[in-house]
Amino acid sequence: MKLKSDVTINGKPYKKGGSISGWGIYPFFMVHMLMFGGSGFFMAYAENGPPVLFLYAHGGFAILVYCIFYLNFFGKEEVKWMFINGGLGIFGIYAEINWLLGHFGKHISDFPFYVHVIPFLYYVLYTFLIRQAVLDLFNAREDDEKENRVNQYYIVISLIIYSLIFFIL
Repeated sequence: MKLKSDVTINGKPYKKGGSISGWGIYPFFMVHMLMFGGSGFFMAYAENGPPVLFLYAHGGFAILVYCIFYLNFFGKEEVKWMFINGGLGIFGIYAEINWLLGHFGKHISDFPFYVHVIPFLYYVLYTFLIRQAVLDLFNAREDDEKENRVNQYYIVISLIIYSLIFFIL
């Protein structure tokens, strides 16, 4: 992974443009975000969850911090892709959160729209991280043709998964 800005990890400085292994970054963020995103999910959809203001404060602060990390590790262009991915994923987010809630005997329409903001934003952040890992897994960052092909497959596979969940599960 090529750094987009100077960062310090465990007290060791890394310079902008330098390379670091994704194996130290992706697992950390995926586990960390799964914990925070999971807690945000369960708080948002709990029978007697916390006030929405607390949910926004808890999740909003974490989401802001993740966005800052993402800008440092991945750069502005990739963060732009995060929001493209998020826009594309509205359908997927709706389908998957509704499917997850179904395991708890609930439906997405059981909650007001503003309760979904934090879980939806975590979903955007998490799918962004998955796409970054896929690009690195296929060494597609330095090869425009390969990156375009990986992006096309990523979109098609995502739409297939979302459609299966929405229409079948």
